[in-house]
Amino acid sequence: MTRSSDTGTPSSRWRGAVHPLRSAWPAAALALVAALSACSGGSGDDASATSAAASAATDKTPVTITLWSGFTDRELGVLGSAVKQFETTHPWITVKNVGAQDDDKIVKAIRAGNAPDVALSFTADRIGAYCGSKAWIDLAPYIARDKVDLSAIPKVSLDYTQFNGVRCAMPALADTYGLYYNTALLKAAGYQAPPKTTSELLDMAVKLTTYNPDGSIKVAGFVPLWGFYEMAPAHVAPSWGATWTDSAGKSNFARDPGWAAMLAFQKKFVDAVGYDKLRRFTSGAGDSEFAETNLFETGKLAMNLDGEYRTAFIHDEHPNLAFATAPFPAADDKTDLYGAGYVTGNSLGIPRTSTGRNREAAWQLVKYLSTDTGAQTMLAQQLKNVPTLTSALSDPALTKDQQFAVFLKIYADPKSATTPPSAAGSADQDTFAAMASKYQAGSINDLTSALAAADQQVDAQVAQAGGGGAP
Repeated sequence: MTRSSDTGTPSSRWRGAVHPLRSAWPAAALALVAALSACSGGSGDDASATSAAASAATDKTPVTITLWSGFTDRELGVLGSAVKQFETTHPWITVKNVGAQDDDKIVKAIRAGNAPDVALSFTADRIGAYCGSKAWIDLAPYIARDKVDLSAIPKVSLDYTQFNGVRCAMPALADTYGLYYNTALLKAAGYQAPPKTTSELLDMAVKLTTYNPDGSIKVAGFVPLWGFYEMAPAHVAPSWGATWTDSAGKSNFARDPGWAAMLAFQKKFVDAVGYDKLRRFTSGAGDSEFAETNLFETGKLAMNLDGEYRTAFIHDEHPNLAFATAPFPAADDKTDLYGAGYVTGNSLGIPRTSTGRNREAAWQLVKYLSTDTGAQTMLAQQLKNVPTLTSALSDPALTKDQQFAVFLKIYADPKSATTPPSAAGSADQDTFAAMASKYQAGSINDLTSALAAADQQVDAQVAQAGGGGAP
């Protein structure tokens, strides 16, 4: 599935589901909210949704609906296989499976009144806008009518597919983050197991880092720089149990000590290796994250934070690489969090412009793709993403790959966390990441004040977007 740095091969062969820092916010967030709000008076209101869901779908007159997603090429074909299975069990429904459609295209189509009946979004950060503006319908009446058991879906995925109590989406595969490590490099340095605490990660990384004669890094034990590959604050925040909002829905950076502890550790880590050395090492890597020259895949990085999809890259591009996977280390004072990690994922929704029998058929497709164990297992196996149904997590077709199976366990851990949907999209992540980058570079001296300022900025962005806190 798609990622922000996707530009074609080789990443188009195996792509992760979602990147948490994937939009230019807050300007794009506000534009999105405005765009979706402009269509709120369109056809197909909530009353019709409730009315349509009040009775069982007994009309079997043939109907054709359209499904949009960002998939292309091989991956669009994989989704097409699941769609064909759906059509076999729902012979009166024909689905047009259309790929290469991103969220911007979905929004424009909703405004124009010609949106697809079902939209698959790669961008979990858009759920706040989709639900809040009613651009995607509330699925609650359908869920209640068909007695869909939401407890069959891990809570972490339920969290990022609803906003302010409105479930306008269902999850459809997830990205889960953990630690990759080069077993040969660790063994050569005297380590038999990966680090389980952040202090162990730092100590091992320093020992595993080797240098060229000129003092530049030859092989990095771990690169702690924000912005390097998947090293984003959101991806490691669960290791400190850091929470994004308080009980009132306000930004929580200054009040939750986990954020300051995370930043202090990361700055200590950067300083232990050397900020300038790390910058030179990563700048020399170029745009290699989704290329065969990826630093971990080529043995120039002993340990790395990444998603489950990396297993497919390695098996495909560097099958002889000796590697293993593990949960990302937990903070020294939060060892009970070891085993958990960061989760985000795809979302399926029904644009409000889908009406009548099309809407009912659209719900049947959404329900199938999100709650059918066979469909989820097939999609997860062929797309190399984590299924979002508990029943699929133990399927031998997925667990036989030991490196991939680690991510299934991370996803199932009840302490795994995500970023909560916001009316301002990823404004909270982007604001924090910008501040964190300045702090790691040494340009922020008063961290407490910087965190408070970030809180104020995020709260202002949320208020401007029309979501000033929890209801």
